Amino acid sequence: MRYRFLSLGFLLLSSLSLVSCSSMKPAPLRTVPHVDLQRYVGDWFVFANIPYSLEKGKVGTLDRYAMRPDGRMDNIFLFRRGSLDAPLEQWKGVAWVHNKATNAEWRVQFVWPLRVPYLIIDLDPDYQWSVIGYPSRKLAWVLSRRPVLDDATYRGILERMAKQGYDTRLLAKVPQK
Repeated sequence: MRYRFLSLGFLLLSSLSLVSCSSMKPAPLRTVPHVDLQRYVGDWFVFANIPYSLEKGKVGTLDRYAMRPDGRMDNIFLFRRGSLDAPLEQWKGVAWVHNKATNAEWRVQFVWPLRVPYLIIDLDPDYQWSVIGYPSRKLAWVLSRRPVLDDATYRGILERMAKQGYDTRLLAKVPQK
């Protein structure tokens, strides 16, 4: 009887932990169906992001992507510290397509051996803005070909991000020149 009680207790606890784990883990982010890499490469202003330690205090930020002969991409992050008048600095990284069927899932590496997912979850048909997601939804970037986005476009982006499970209140606009 005692073992039956312990077994039932273990089964109940296991079931509860499975339910709580599944309800806490969000569904995987949905990437766009396809990215034309030749149209995507170039300069992207970071219009907004969910700040994290390495990007806090950075302004005038820009991601620059360029195709390399080996099929990977140079990923250069340009920024100023604290003020738009501060000197321009850069971090050099590399990116590569992880999902070649869509070109919408990449890996990015700025420091070996750390590789992070780069998921293109929203993209303007004319490649004028893009949204980069992160599986945990603790990070996100809204990129734009120009330093500004109109309010209607940004509101639409926020609505679509919210539908993918993002808390859009965490996004902060990045000051640009």
